[in-house]
Amino acid sequence: MKIRDALISLRPTQWTKNLFVAAALIFAKKFFDVPSVLRTLAAIGIFTLLAGAHYIVNDLLDIEQDRAHPRKSRRPIAAGRIGRGEAVTLAAVLAAVSLVLADLLSPAFFSAAAAYVLLQLAYSIKLKHVVILDIFLVASGFVLRVIAGGLAISVPISPWLLLCTMLLALFLAISKRRHELRLLAADASSHRPILEEYSFGLLDQMISIVTACTVIAYCLYTVSEETVRKFGTDRLIYTTPFVLYGIFRYLYLIYLKGEGGTPEELILKDKPLLAAIGLWIATVVAIIYYS
Repeated sequence: MKIRDALISLRPTQWTKNLFVAAALIFAKKFFDVPSVLRTLAAIGIFTLLAGAHYIVNDLLDIEQDRAHPRKSRRPIAAGRIGRGEAVTLAAVLAAVSLVLADLLSPAFFSAAAAYVLLQLAYSIKLKHVVILDIFLVASGFVLRVIAGGLAISVPISPWLLLCTMLLALFLAISKRRHELRLLAADASSHRPILEEYSFGLLDQMISIVTACTVIAYCLYTVSEETVRKFGTDRLIYTTPFVLYGIFRYLYLIYLKGEGGTPEELILKDKPLLAAIGLWIATVVAIIYYS
């Protein structure tokens, strides 16, 4: 097994997902607290390894379906460059090391990390074949990252932050399902059987609902009494244009450009979308820390 193939199997392009761990750091006003920053970076690293172990297990379980996919067939496990035994060993080592490090960081953080492992195993083995629940489980992985980030630095997580995270993650997960249905067309169910349970009409309605809910939830969060009291300002409402633009841009990329299969790559390669996210982060930090 080559190191390069092992690294590819950890899917570096998807590591940006683990930045959700840092949400607690920003919204707890710990962004410039060095110990908290270091603990958050450690937490991000641990979740990167845990996610990598999950990707390997998922590739093992989906090896036949991936070989029928125009893109996933090039992955090292599907292409045969990493043997099954090697993949099992690599996943087990990554998971074990990650959980040991998680326990060293914080027992509470370890609980969140262990819950993430169990959730991903349940998803890969069985629950990804249960319609609608499969989408919620994908979104739950993002929520667990946010919770874990709070536990890593011992700060409470706002229910508003969890709600907004869940809705945004649902938006991305549903969009990804739509892209898979569009990309694979008649072969969709042979690659991912659960796609047989979805249609463009159903997914489009789900996207419309969750998009509206995401925007409304975020707007309510910015002006809620709890938020204003916590940050001592009502100016977070001024960050909503960046959120709206980001969502509208993503919808444009989904419906007119046929994107959305890999949200992590899309965010990094689409400059307008990346700029909107960067400006949102900068504005949030400026308002929370300097207003």
